[in-house]
Amino acid sequence: MYEPIRTKSVHTTADDADFPHRTREEELDIQLAGHLAALLAVTDELGLGPAGDAIAEQVARLRGAPPARHAGLTEAAPAALHRRAHALAGRALVVAASRADTAAAILAAERMDAHAAAAATPSRLVGVH
Repeated sequence: MYEPIRTKSVHTTADDADFPHRTREEELDIQLAGHLAALLAVTDELGLGPAGDAIAEQVARLRGAPPARHAGLTEAAPAALHRRAHALAGRALVVAASRADTAAAILAAERMDAHAAAAATPSRLVGVH
């Protein structure tokens, strides 16, 4: 009744050896390095040098090369930057925990605590007496 299929399916991909594959660990390394690099940019924007150096060290370990550093401060509100950094550190913590990277997980947790505390303290308004 039905004729057998004589050609390869259009859904069949090329031979697996034709293109590179990454392991789950490699994908998690890339993802963690990305989250930490974003956290580094916000940390540098806040002017937190020693914290930025620790984050840069982890990014360099994951990527095998030192990350680009953010040079200048912006006019963004510090509280908003601390909230953004807290969220980025949280994402980094989740990925570090899933890949069992203790050093990155501890660093991310410390940064979460620091940014949560900084965002909770009211900043002094310039020009208000």
